[in-house]
Amino acid sequence: MNDILLIIPAFNEEENIERVVDKLIADHSDLDYVIINDGSMDDTSGICHRRGYNIIDHPENRGLAAAFHTGMKYASDRGYRYAVQFDGDGQHRAEYVRPMKSKMDEGYQIVIASRFVEGKKPLTMRMVGSEMIRLAIRNKTGADIKDPTSGMRMYDEGLIGRFAGGLDLPPEPSMLVRLIRDGAKVAEIPAVMDERIGGVSYLTPVQAARYMWKVLSDIRRGK
Repeated sequence: MNDILLIIPAFNEEENIERVVDKLIADHSDLDYVIINDGSMDDTSGICHRRGYNIIDHPENRGLAAAFHTGMKYASDRGYRYAVQFDGDGQHRAEYVRPMKSKMDEGYQIVIASRFVEGKKPLTMRMVGSEMIRLAIRNKTGADIKDPTSGMRMYDEGLIGRFAGGLDLPPEPSMLVRLIRDGAKVAEIPAVMDERIGGVSYLTPVQAARYMWKVLSDIRRGK
């Protein structure tokens, strides 16, 4: 067993999961992973079982937060020192995992793979929302996180234990506010994210707007 676990939440990712995991196995065999199939209604689970992937199945869809916590419990039970949230849609690159761990070694509890740590955000509605979240987090905590909506984050064993022990926070930007205020040190490394190739993102423009509004509201309320 290695010291790093990639937690891969998956919901209806039959068009992506095989490509994502096969590339991970071929190019980064030094990294362990677990797929949390969150009640997919397509063939995501079937593909994973037929291919012999490491998978945990939720019998029904419980949401990203539940998948994240299942993965953290798995990591804690097996003694992993680091856990990385890693998307099953092909947008995240495993090549950044080791640089994230190196950054962790400088004394951080959370390291984020950031698209914007070295550059400006493109002027799109989604990025405007991301910038609003960045400013809200800075106002609450003083921490200037360039890419708060990045889903590729590494957590140390202390936080793995807290989540496994019942810390009920969703893996959203508002979680960072709580953890920073509890004393967690957060850093970012520069990264590139790929575009989704197959399937459809659940975030339509309307849902994205609702998501941003909810996150901003949670941050303001200190959730």
